Amino acid sequence: MLSRPPEHFLPDGYSLAEGLDRFDVARAHGWIARESYWAPGIPRALFETSLRGSLVIGVYDEGGGLRAMARVITDRATFAWVCDVFVDQTQRGRGLSKAMLAHIRAHPDLQGLRRMHLTTRDAHEVYRGFGFTELTGVDRWMEIRLVNPYGSLTSP
Repeated sequence: MLSRPPEHFLPDGYSLAEGLDRFDVARAHGWIARESYWAPGIPRALFETSLRGSLVIGVYDEGGGLRAMARVITDRATFAWVCDVFVDQTQRGRGLSKAMLAHIRAHPDLQGLRRMHLTTRDAHEVYRGFGFTELTGVDRWMEIRLVNPYGSLTSP
């Protein structure tokens, strides 16, 4: 699957673009704050700050509407964290997440990284198709994790 270009996965009438010029921050914030299991209740200002510090990818329909998003936090040299991968519920099953993952895996700034990570609750097989595997060396990893940092009633 890695040899297929991102466009291979996009249905007719969709396009993929990087950056915030076309990106619908309000729609994306709604998805992440209200529909995601990983950041329920995230304040918009904090979400906007996270976007500015990331490689942001959007998938757009013919009318320019944002239909899917992904964010990559990276130093563009040694490490990347793929996060906030979200496809509008009405658009799922069309290959939009796969197009974004193919774009990320082919991105010139993300080649030769020592590590690329992500977390998922339910899309392991999709990510495996792009070379991701279970975390190795878990005995070496540590974290500080705030459970429910935004005060949402939804549990992680």
